[in-house]
Amino acid sequence: MALWLDIGPAADVPSQGARKLMFAGRQIAIFRTAEGKFFALEDRCPHKQGPLSDGIVHGDCVTCPLHGWVISLASGTAQGADAGQVLSLPLALEGDRLKLDIAVLSSAAAE
Repeated sequence: MALWLDIGPAADVPSQGARKLMFAGRQIAIFRTAEGKFFALEDRCPHKQGPLSDGIVHGDCVTCPLHGWVISLASGTAQGADAGQVLSLPLALEGDRLKLDIAVLSSAAAE
């Protein structure tokens, strides 16, 4: 069951960039693509835990700033020959506000 939390205005997330927030002891990165799509991932690369929020957003992916791994913003999975996945969280745009489904964080903490 979804539990939506208002995390602020969409305008706070730069185009082709990210905004960081802390919730339930986890750093979350909210990304915005050049096309204006929004995604939420745990802010750590599955390779060496690099901060994805500091990476380069291109298309629907982000490139980790530490070792160049490319991560799908939609699924959190590593692309190409790399293997791994980071937690992806449902995110909704309602009007000009972003809402994050925090129920996923509770489920992930229980695993």
